[in-house]
Amino acid sequence: MTTPVIRINPAVDAKAARDAYKREGFVQIADIFEPHVAEHMARMIETLTYDLAFQGEEDKPVLLTQEEIRQQGQQMGQRIRNLMDRTGDNYGFLYQSYPLITAYLTGRDAGHPIHRLTEWLNAEFTAFGAFITDEPRVAKADGQLTRYRPGDFIGLHDDVGSEDSHRLTAYTLGFTRRWRSDWGGQLLFHDNKGDVSRGFVPRFNTLTLFKVPQLHSVAVVAPYAKVHRHSVVGWLRDHTS
Repeated sequence: MTTPVIRINPAVDAKAARDAYKREGFVQIADIFEPHVAEHMARMIETLTYDLAFQGEEDKPVLLTQEEIRQQGQQMGQRIRNLMDRTGDNYGFLYQSYPLITAYLTGRDAGHPIHRLTEWLNAEFTAFGAFITDEPRVAKADGQLTRYRPGDFIGLHDDVGSEDSHRLTAYTLGFTRRWRSDWGGQLLFHDNKGDVSRGFVPRFNTLTLFKVPQLHSVAVVAPYAKVHRHSVVGWLRDHTS
């Protein structure tokens, strides 16, 4: 079977999306890829081996491979319990991750078609994002694959990072199949009163873009959810190295 070219669906109305983003600082675009392209990408994303990402003991992100998790044995369970306790008072997160940029630069899974996605993010997608956001500073995109299992979540945060390059716009490319709203996992936006101002169920073949900073979270996935929440997430960044 021929591997399809990753590209934005020609049927997408980019002008309408740009207008919506200008009004709201947010836009969600359905059918961002043609069906055969979306299916190809979904199969890649669903079958890769993921690492475990969580907020560590010193309030710094931790990323552990499956082998590192096995080596920790029972200690790993205690680390997750401690994470939950800390998150009750501070920021925390827990989900599975595949770091696209790091994998590309280090030769992880050499020859795998997933690296074509990383190249695409920093070519057509970066240009598309710069157009939709009308932001001339956009120069590159980082990215990771995320997989949320029952119990996984991201706590309240605004995406303001400490890196040298600025996060201008956050993006999510959704590849979640047949999700039920009571399974949780929604992308939630919060106002300054603590109310949820808007929320979006995980979807398939959908691009979400929103301006940074905005307070948001990802709701805990219910213990009875039958499938995983899959997405490609990251930020459009400026020229700073």
